[in-house]
Amino acid sequence: MSNSPAVLYHADTPEALRACYAVMKQLRPHLQSEAEFLGRVARQVAEGYRLLAEWQDDQPVALAGYRLQENLVYGKFLYVDDLVTTEAARGSQCGARLLDALSDIAAQSGCVRLTLDTGLANALAQRFYFRQGLLTSSMRFGKSISPIQ
Repeated sequence: MSNSPAVLYHADTPEALRACYAVMKQLRPHLQSEAEFLGRVARQVAEGYRLLAEWQDDQPVALAGYRLQENLVYGKFLYVDDLVTTEAARGSQCGARLLDALSDIAAQSGCVRLTLDTGLANALAQRFYFRQGLLTSSMRFGKSISPIQ
């Protein structure tokens, strides 16, 4: 990593989103192309999704995709869809800075909770989340559905 200061800002332009694709692909390897990524993000933005990035030398090194939601379980909350740091930037506190920024966004938006999901087998991520003050409070159940065309 360079010595220039890291900057956090939202990837709100097509150029910024394109720059984020390679980083997101590290977390979501099933994304087949930049076009698929941009299309999915555009559909999610229509539902309130935003992509906050940590930038180093005008390149994203960590991403946090999130949305503000409300339900009967939590009330108003911030849901973290995606959280990823490039392999080269791991250990440099990028993820912690993003989670701190998301906590601030949640508080300023009147949220009472920040929540995210991680795989049961992802022990490294779980240890990181515990260190950041996130606690396990539930299990999510799901099943695959074959869409009717």
